Amino acid sequence: MAVLLASVCFGTTGTAQALGPEASSASVGAARILIGGGALGLIALILFFAGRRRGATGTSAASTPGVVVGSVVGAPRRALPSWLLVVIGAAGVLAYQPAFFAGTATNGVAVGTVVALGSAPVITGALDWMLRRRYPGHRWLLATAIATAGVAILAVAADGAEAGADPLGLAASLGAGASYAVYTLAAKALLDRGWTPTASMGALFGVAAVASVPVLAATDASWLATGSGLAMALWLGLVATTLAYVLFGIGLRGLAPATVSTLTLAEPLTAGILGVAVLGETLSPGGVVGLAVLAAGIVVLATSGMRRSLRPVAV
Repeated sequence: MAVLLASVCFGTTGTAQALGPEASSASVGAARILIGGGALGLIALILFFAGRRRGATGTSAASTPGVVVGSVVGAPRRALPSWLLVVIGAAGVLAYQPAFFAGTATNGVAVGTVVALGSAPVITGALDWMLRRRYPGHRWLLATAIATAGVAILAVAADGAEAGADPLGLAASLGAGASYAVYTLAAKALLDRGWTPTASMGALFGVAAVASVPVLAATDASWLATGSGLAMALWLGLVATTLAYVLFGIGLRGLAPATVSTLTLAEPLTAGILGVAVLGETLSPGGVVGLAVLAAGIVVLATSGMRRSLRPVAV
């Protein structure tokens, strides 16, 4: 449920941009990471120092939310130091948005979105299998195939006539899917070492926020001085990033990375529904079929965890 709620937050991105002022993708993306990542980093720091104060008064740091624990029972052997995992994950965060927008600019929103979002679960599952020898499972394969087919049907129905297939654009979209896989796996590795969801996401996005400052400075950010521009930036930063990735981290703690990346295909489902309900876009019969198939794939995967007992998760 946490991952699905995060995906709903992710899915509001396109609608928020459509309702906001004209601005370059690089500028909007940098502002989003700066605000959202900065807020995530600040939350993680507050929880960390609050935990240290409690530890100083006798409370066990291992049980305090926001504190990074050195090791956990059953955690995998550390092949890389944690600081390097943070750097790798932050690089994935920074690389995702320009790669995604480059793919959609070259081949159109339909093809670019399909390749990026459709490849992310496959790449995540393959890397997790290769690095950790952890097979995602037959149910994940089935759910991923169904959901990816739904995204493809939705994209073709939305913009089939204008779809392109420029190799560089396809490479950029695949790069976006790979970037998503990188920061998802990096965050999962930190969680497996005892980091809390907020600490892991705060570290990755906090570092990415610092690195996004020169990017934003190099773009035309005059749109931030307008009321609608500021509202768009705050929504994209605080809701579609900060809140979304807190929920994402909580879900990632209890699920395999491949499962999480497939569940986040609820993002285009949310975007499609908002496009019709808020922006007044029309949905063709093919689009309805695509949404239904996509939803079916998500349901197949989401219901696999219904039989598992719930456990409290620290944030």
